[in-house]
Amino acid sequence: MKKEIIIEGMTCNHCKMRVEKALSEVEGVTSAEVVLADKKAIVEVMETIEDSVLTEAVDEAGYDVVEIK
Repeated sequence: MKKEIIIEGMTCNHCKMRVEKALSEVEGVTSAEVVLADKKAIVEVMETIEDSVLTEAVDEAGYDVVEIK
């Protein structure tokens, strides 16, 4: 299952790597790729993960989730 997370506050490659690392560390996430130009992360998950868990991981990395699709 894929989820698309719209994220505000990312401005550089360091931001991209920080968000990818934070999302990758969430249990059940198999991959996380940030598309900086589109201000989004595409996350592949093995199981049903609550959006709040993904939001918390991004928040703790210092960025703001606008929407999860």
